[in-house]
Amino acid sequence: MTRTEQREQTVLLIYLKSMGGSYIEHDYEIEILDSVESVFLHITEIDNIIEKNLTNWTIDRLNYVDKSIIRYAVYEMKYTDTPYEVIINEAINLTKKYSNLEDDLAKSFNNKLLDNIKNSIFK
Repeated sequence: MTRTEQREQTVLLIYLKSMGGSYIEHDYEIEILDSVESVFLHITEIDNIIEKNLTNWTIDRLNYVDKSIIRYAVYEMKYTDTPYEVIINEAINLTKKYSNLEDDLAKSFNNKLLDNIKNSIFK
């Protein structure tokens, strides 16, 4: 499985868990399960970072798909050595696949938010 595929599966499990769903752990690679667990271990800090970087918006207004994508991107920026360019690019690709409508508003919104977050983390 490629890193992109792992990232996509991780975001889907974050979404599922955020919605109160469950999954069968042995269906997923340990790296994916560890990442999901780590995101929820740091969820308060991750959500605070997101909230601080939103302009005229609150985290509660984000849809669950976008919130899951952004949460994982923030987790990767904060707790992994993955270059932020890769993280943001992958997050935008997931947005295009799962959240974006034909107007590209979700893609633009998430890109701007992740850029703000990147600037706040990597000052």
